[in-house]
Amino acid sequence: MPEEDPRFGQAVALFNTQEWYAAHDLFEEIWHETAEPDRRSLQGILQVAVAQLHLQRGNRRGATILYGEALGRLRRPGTPDLGLDLEALCCVVEQRLHQLQHDADPESCTVPQLQPLP
Repeated sequence: MPEEDPRFGQAVALFNTQEWYAAHDLFEEIWHETAEPDRRSLQGILQVAVAQLHLQRGNRRGATILYGEALGRLRRPGTPDLGLDLEALCCVVEQRLHQLQHDADPESCTVPQLQPLP
């Protein structure tokens, strides 16, 4: 289970402090060592981090594509939550995707965060 790996907590902390590149790298290390279906959850989280990185670099098209792909993975039935509130993450990603699709500023929305399940 990836959430039992000490690197997982570090990756979550990096994600939540908006250190998108470092979070991506650490989640990717774990992803390479993980089997399905947990792998799908990690890939969705990775895609959100990379979408955020694209936005920082002004690549709205890349962010739009990755947000959509992340939602497809994270909302797929049977996707493990890894102890995280992935539904809350998906709601934020949906809002940001909607802003991008309507040529609005996604930065007016909440920044994606990974919160533990209650």
